[in-house]
This record gives sequence, C-alpha cells and structure tokens, in this order.
Amino acid sequence: MTSWRLVRLFAGTFILLSLALGIPGSPLFVSPWWLAFTAFVGLNLLQSALTQWCPLEIILRKLGVQKGC
Repeated sequence: MTSWRLVRLFAGTFILLSLALGIPGSPLFVSPWWLAFTAFVGLNLLQSALTQWCPLEIILRKLGVQKGC
C-alpha cells in the first residue's frame, strides 16, 4: 500500500472513531470533546491538500512505506 492510501485509511478511521466517541447518540459515546479530534483531522487533510505537506506521510516514508498518489 502506498503512503497516500495509508493516509486516507488513517484519516477515515480516525474520523469515524472520533465521531463514534463524540456523538451523544452513539453507543460508544465518551465525551463531545472527541469532535475536536474530528475537526483536527479534517483541518489536517485540508492543509495537506493546499500545501502538499502531510506529517503522517513523512512518518510513513521514514518507516519505509512506498510513496504514491
């Protein structure tokens, strides 16, 4: 799997998990503050789309994951 596919996989997983933990109607609800993590992931995705710089991709590349689009 390429680095960009893994970035999308991580982002989608973190967004769904933080929504499940932050929405009061969810059976996994912990605190509405988990929605701040959802916003953080969304802002990071927006920032990486505009600047072509993604911290997670840098980490993945250092771990030896192949670069990809």
